[in-house]
Amino acid sequence: MVARCASGHPLVIRNHPVDERGAPFPTLYWLTCPETVKAVSRLESAGWIKRLDEAVEADPVLRVRFRRAHEQYAAERGTHLAEAGSWGGVGGAARGVKCLHAHYAYTIGGGRDPIGRWVAKRLAASEPVHYERPGRRLAAIDLGTNSIRLLVVRASKGEEEVVELARDMVITRLGQDVDRTGRLAAEALRRTVAVLGRYCRRSRALGAERVHLAATSAVRDASNREALADAVRKLTGEPMEILSGDEEGRLTFQGATRGLDAPDPYLVVDIGGGSTEFVLGDRGPSGVHSAQIGSVRLMERFVRTDPPSFDELAAMERAVAEALSDVEDRVAVHDARTLVAVAGTATTVQAIALALPGYDPERLHRSSLPRGDAERVFRLLSDMTTAERRALPVMAAGREDVIPAGATILVSVMQRWGFSQAVVSETDILDGLASRMVGELDGR
Repeated sequence: MVARCASGHPLVIRNHPVDERGAPFPTLYWLTCPETVKAVSRLESAGWIKRLDEAVEADPVLRVRFRRAHEQYAAERGTHLAEAGSWGGVGGAARGVKCLHAHYAYTIGGGRDPIGRWVAKRLAASEPVHYERPGRRLAAIDLGTNSIRLLVVRASKGEEEVVELARDMVITRLGQDVDRTGRLAAEALRRTVAVLGRYCRRSRALGAERVHLAATSAVRDASNREALADAVRKLTGEPMEILSGDEEGRLTFQGATRGLDAPDPYLVVDIGGGSTEFVLGDRGPSGVHSAQIGSVRLMERFVRTDPPSFDELAAMERAVAEALSDVEDRVAVHDARTLVAVAGTATTVQAIALALPGYDPERLHRSSLPRGDAERVFRLLSDMTTAERRALPVMAAGREDVIPAGATILVSVMQRWGFSQAVVSETDILDGLASRMVGELDGR
């Protein structure tokens, strides 16, 4: 699902290029909210397809932008299935305005579609489908070492709960080689900024008045972050925030434990690409430490073979053990009664342990991961090649090479500190960021 409407109904979904029978399904983005479908249909009934088509033909600049929208749509479909890239553009059309529903859905998906943008503005002005409920829309972006993630919410002043409108994650590996060079690689920066641009377009199409990005380990460690900072300011309209390890940990704790029904104190462990945060607390953090171990950092330092050799695994385990010894000196980890594991390593390990046919956040959130299952999945992942891991139905593209390193951290934590299980949480620093933004609406 790409986004929800203000009522909580799926607004736009993303389809595979072929259906269950293998027949072409050219509409990659599909508008599903009944009220929104009706509102767009009213525009079509008023003759706007023909009028917009005529406007495209009459305006050379608009014609070029519209042609690019079709080309980019087709190219995106081709990334899911190579031959699907030749099946036409938005809604399966090679040119022209075919279906306003398809153009609008593509805009909600983050596409550069001038017709879809027109539909979005028209709906906001005359048929405020997304805006019929009170509240303001905010977008938080978490820029990590391995992934960039988006959360768009609707919040009302004075209310504790928010409505999630969109959540997404793309692995761009911004921290590629940062541990070795101390610099952001040009290609990694290009990949990340491209996704950031798409996130900003999606956020604004959903009515977000603010888009705020917070960066973590890789950006903290990089000496050449000026180009990234410039891109963030240009695309979001706000300065890039670089979180310290402690700030990262506190926001993660807030997002991971809100509404958690489990014995406290909690130990929240956030296994990232460049660092891992350890946060102890009950109603709030009482101890925080950010350790310089993460799935990307460990993989780049120690792994040279595929699958990793016994010696490479042992070297990662020693590095993790050394870091955990330092954590023990700074955080009273043995006081914790509940281990809460957040981020992609923990959720993916749990998805494999549960043998899910596909990644399912609702099944994973607040589920219990026994230590025995974590150890079993760790051994399985360590024995598989990168290609074999990539083929797992729950594996996010870009995580397959680093997950043995991340699982090393997770299993080491459970074994060293005697946790028989971990609560796996889909909410984390991203939710903490959004919560802080909502608090700023109330002046909290």
